[in-house]
Amino acid sequence: MANRWAGVTVDCLDVERMARFWGTLLDRRPGPSEPGWIYLGHRDDPQPRLVFQPVTEPKRGKVRLHLDVVVDDIDEGIAQVLALGGRSTGERHEYEEGVVVVMADPEGHEFCLTQYF
Repeated sequence: MANRWAGVTVDCLDVERMARFWGTLLDRRPGPSEPGWIYLGHRDDPQPRLVFQPVTEPKRGKVRLHLDVVVDDIDEGIAQVLALGGRSTGERHEYEEGVVVVMADPEGHEFCLTQYF
């Protein structure tokens, strides 16, 4: 049996809010889930599932693993994240191949919006 990447699990205080944010941003629908948890996607999807797991303690410090989200237009991507309840960290990087803006979801988990040129 070959190993494969199945998903990413996010610890969060408000599972439903976080699943709505990421589900809307990535156009992913909830799949079969455990009680109290929300899974975006299904086990056999071509993309890994996003799993939102309830925890009692808030995030502390910078996350050591983050998602990169590719957008067609960086300004529209930023506006969408803000409208969904996320925030900008103020960090932006311009490269020859594109631009990367570090954003945060409603509970402060950092992720990158990337527009390739």
